[in-house]
Amino acid sequence: MGAIKHLTKIRELLKKTPVVHISSIKRIMGGKSVYAYLFLNKMVKRGELFRLTRGWYSSQDDPTLAVFCFKPAYLGLQEALSIHNLWEQETNTMILTTQTVREGKRNVLGKSVMVVKRLPKHLFFGMEYKFYGGIHVPVSDIEKTFLDIIYFNQPLDDEIIKTVKRKSNDKKMREYLRHYDEETRKKAQKILKR
Repeated sequence: MGAIKHLTKIRELLKKTPVVHISSIKRIMGGKSVYAYLFLNKMVKRGELFRLTRGWYSSQDDPTLAVFCFKPAYLGLQEALSIHNLWEQETNTMILTTQTVREGKRNVLGKSVMVVKRLPKHLFFGMEYKFYGGIHVPVSDIEKTFLDIIYFNQPLDDEIIKTVKRKSNDKKMREYLRHYDEETRKKAQKILKR
């Protein structure tokens, strides 16, 4: 009887939030870690739950939801360009966070699909929530996406530059530029003057 009650509560929780941490499951199960892990593993094996990253699970098979595992964080770089409909190529999920994390590619849902980059705290701004994949996710806005691409030395083709120039807000871009180091500012200004 207890297992059915726990399963019902976990399913109710998963309807309310796209991503859950093991600590929430432990609370539902009365603080018993061993049972929580066993329960979650069974749900994963049945395909009812997906492991996003250590300790984090979702009922949806979507690696972009991993952004909620690295708070504060947002989807950025080429992933943000795709979400803003400025980039049509397939991209890895790109998560920018202020957390001290191991940077680089990560396996999510059995695939190497996520790249995590650490962003200094003073550069954590310019984020908005966009409806993507049936849920509102934090994404860098167009201006911040452009500047982060330059900051992280990511490739930018001429078509993207033209689109960013056309769709971005000049006042916001100038305000954002003030937060970056001199090298990034100069590079961005040179690209924007093309």
